[in-house]
Amino acid sequence: MPIVRNDLLGRPALDIYQDTEGFNFSIDTMLLADFVTIPTRTKQICDLCSGNAPIPLYLSLRTEASIVGVEIQKNSYDLAMRSIQQNHLESQITMVLDDLKNISEKIGKGCYEVVTCNPPFFKIGDYQINPNDKKAVARHEIFATLEDIIKEAANLLNTKGRFAMVHRPDRLLEIIELFRKYHIEPKRLRFVYPKLGSPCNHILIEGIKDGSSGGLVVLSPLIVYNDENQWTKEVLRIYNYEKE
Repeated sequence: MPIVRNDLLGRPALDIYQDTEGFNFSIDTMLLADFVTIPTRTKQICDLCSGNAPIPLYLSLRTEASIVGVEIQKNSYDLAMRSIQQNHLESQITMVLDDLKNISEKIGKGCYEVVTCNPPFFKIGDYQINPNDKKAVARHEIFATLEDIIKEAANLLNTKGRFAMVHRPDRLLEIIELFRKYHIEPKRLRFVYPKLGSPCNHILIEGIKDGSSGGLVVLSPLIVYNDENQWTKEVLRIYNYEKE
């Protein structure tokens, strides 16, 4: 397993270890970590499908809350632990090597104010599965379906807790239906476009557990690249996040 150490963000704020042959975090991960609302009094955050922990690492810049990451693949878990230790964040970030299904029974039901997830985007059978198993698990719903993830997020959240995820626009209606099935009311939605005039390729969505019906706010679109194929000012801000 070839391992490299990279900067997580656009400056040497955090280090992250990655397997060059495995699935590595991408811009959608950073957009989610920036998008999620973290109320001031937040004490407990859980990140599902954590991989090598890019979201917990990023969130450590935004909050002093305790962060638990859940990851099923041993190699990704090991990389996450190595990155946490490299950044001296052992007192804030805890990783759990386990299946996310029923994880609330092990790490605390109704104990979290915020839950995040950058999940596998594709159903089994929708697309050809990558022969690299490590990448397949990250991209396809092999160990957990979209419903499994939303159900468990609801179990982890306390009343009025927030669940935020990034996904593909073609599954938006399914996501909203599942949010409401598990009593998470959608409240914030943002469409992400590679360039101005291009079709939307990602959505960012956040809901509140047991929130009142209605009140969904559709935020201004997020454009990733400008006409010169360089990151827009907003994306640069996300990648150059300054801890307050």
